[in-house]
Amino acid sequence: MAVLGRSGAGRVGRRYLLGMDTSWWLAVLAVVAIALVATVVDGRGRSPRRPGGRLRPPGRPTGPRRVPKRRPQPGEIWWADVPYEDGPGSKDRPCLVLAVRGKAVVVAKITSKYHDERPGVIALPPGTVGDARGRPSFLETDELRDMELWEFRRRVGAVDPTVWDQVRHLRG
Repeated sequence: MAVLGRSGAGRVGRRYLLGMDTSWWLAVLAVVAIALVATVVDGRGRSPRRPGGRLRPPGRPTGPRRVPKRRPQPGEIWWADVPYEDGPGSKDRPCLVLAVRGKAVVVAKITSKYHDERPGVIALPPGTVGDARGRPSFLETDELRDMELWEFRRRVGAVDPTVWDQVRHLRG
């Protein structure tokens, strides 16, 4: 009887495993499928491309370059195509006009990142560069750039008088 009891228990265990309800596997598969779809959709939303496939912010000229209707003046902040300091190319960014000589303009670039290792970085008051996001801005006075009039896109306004008093001597 003991042998029959052991073998009987073994058969009951095997029968239980073979006859087990597997409908919960379908629920697990559905949860995994939903998680996969959510991951793909979320990844598309975090893409570096802007909505509508735009890579450049609206308002930037895409056609031939031309001189702005109003000439930049010392003490004004403009959005312009500012050349990189360490190589070829440029970036559309705000800059402070320090001097204008004919078609040549001397500027100091403005950035949204604070570089404490650079000398001559001045924090600007909020809203100085007309940024829609309201990010903090910093004037970098250690490297001035020579630019041409056609590189200027849009005037933002005049720099704070306190800041201008600090940098007006940097006219290059």
